[in-house]
Amino acid sequence: MKKFSSIKYLSLLVMALIISACDSDDPEMINEEELITTLRVTFTSQTNPTVTATFRDIDGPGGNDPEIINPTLAANTTYTVAVEFLNEEESPAEDITLEVAEEDDEHQVFFVIGTGLNATYAYTDQDGNGNPLGLAGTFTTAAAGAGNLTVTLIHEPDKTAANVSSGDPTNAGGETDIEVTFNVTVQ
Repeated sequence: MKKFSSIKYLSLLVMALIISACDSDDPEMINEEELITTLRVTFTSQTNPTVTATFRDIDGPGGNDPEIINPTLAANTTYTVAVEFLNEEESPAEDITLEVAEEDDEHQVFFVIGTGLNATYAYTDQDGNGNPLGLAGTFTTAAAGAGNLTVTLIHEPDKTAANVSSGDPTNAGGETDIEVTFNVTVQ
């Protein structure tokens, strides 16, 4: 009998330890999203002046309207593209681009070219797994025209989903950190 009660006691002790280890007062892991107030897309060519498209919304959604500077680009030109994300609510401004680059396998920037805009975009950078990142690329204009360019940063996209590696966010999933549509003129 004594042996049975020792085993019973030991079992109860183990169960009590397991239950106390699952205490609901334990802090949960929180992945706090960074605030992105500013998006800059810089277009640089060897033959034309550098052009920067900018979106700034310092007070966030629901406050004042954001400031948007739409780009005018030259026709039949190839531009190198550099993308920058900032939190200008901080002083000095926090460069979120560095975090995106550090966590490159968890991010992708998409460039969706709308109707009427005669241009193409190609990735020139990759994450550590060889998938596109989008902080750098080439933007090649063709004939004059105008249309929308939507730039989207997605956190934790499925980079192996259909067409995601070619820049189509349709099947990417994940969470949109920022999405901005610029009105681009090519002349």
